[in-house]
Amino acid sequence: MKSEKISELTTSRLSVYLRCLNTLHEAGIKTISSQALAAQFNLNSAQIRKDLGYFGEFGVRGVGYYVEDLRDHITKILGLDTPHRVGIVGAGRLGTALANYNGFGRSNFTVAALFDNDRQKIGRRIGDSKIAVHDVEEMAKVIREKSIDVMVIAVPAKAAQRVLNQITSVGIKAVLNFAPVSLTARRGVKVKTVDLTTSLESLSYFLSQPSNSTVTQPRRAASRKQAWMSKQPNEI
Repeated sequence: MKSEKISELTTSRLSVYLRCLNTLHEAGIKTISSQALAAQFNLNSAQIRKDLGYFGEFGVRGVGYYVEDLRDHITKILGLDTPHRVGIVGAGRLGTALANYNGFGRSNFTVAALFDNDRQKIGRRIGDSKIAVHDVEEMAKVIREKSIDVMVIAVPAKAAQRVLNQITSVGIKAVLNFAPVSLTARRGVKVKTVDLTTSLESLSYFLSQPSNSTVTQPRRAASRKQAWMSKQPNEI
């Protein structure tokens, strides 16, 4: 792997590539070129080659990528060859919906516990997996006992920073935040915020634009660039 710092955008795209490769693997596809991968999943072939190039040489000229091998490489790059256990703070509608989400298992994540301060929720078990809701006061103990290494914040905005401080004091370094607020984390802790309201407002802006708005022009320019790249020789 090259020594330069890898951006979060790059790692996010790797996750997309892995999902596409999983689909190809399930369909019995053994090899694929970057151009064919881009065409099938509406990606950019030059970007695929650039992103993968940060981590090594995976393609074979005249063949492309071996789907199973590239799946294994990206899985290891993303650290998904190691099981991760997840804790969720907030056993409200969002927290319980996340606990019931079956897609985590496909990426080697398992929800191990929920936490709340509502006495009526503590002690309940959620979903088919019967995940227990624990008192937030027992968070440090449960995190250690269940070897939790990723935490999800699904509490109101006013409580989110306090919850983050409590989480990181136990040694958690990876946090997914659903509270609609910017959080300040200590050094060495990665917080990724999913702001549903911001995403919806962005969609609202898109809907408010005329159909021939100049907003769509950069995408057409990118498409022309991708078409030009597709004509270049000696691609993987």
